[in-house]
Amino acid sequence: MDNIFPEPITKLPKADMPFANYQAYISQAENHQIIFMKFNEDIVLPEHSHESQWGIVLEGKIELTIDGITHLYTKGDRYFIGKDIKHSGKIFAGYADMTFFNQRDRYSAK
Repeated sequence: MDNIFPEPITKLPKADMPFANYQAYISQAENHQIIFMKFNEDIVLPEHSHESQWGIVLEGKIELTIDGITHLYTKGDRYFIGKDIKHSGKIFAGYADMTFFNQRDRYSAK
């Protein structure tokens, strides 16, 4: 599968995430993370919450239920999930995004 991300992104540390069949790169800062992700298969996201999260869809689609409201996001769409807001969803194969987590330790590097 072609990688949507250019070399400066793919040279970042790989992110360790609890999924299979994905590529993810982590840009770590003192108080937040930015994750560049691409998924090669459908993934179901069980309901959970954490610090705030903002994402922009680069390819494909993701269905998110945020605070009880379901919406389908596609290429070019942005979403925001506030701190401690319960959310769940489905990532569809081919989905890629850039996500900002207002949390230093949401994911770790491999």
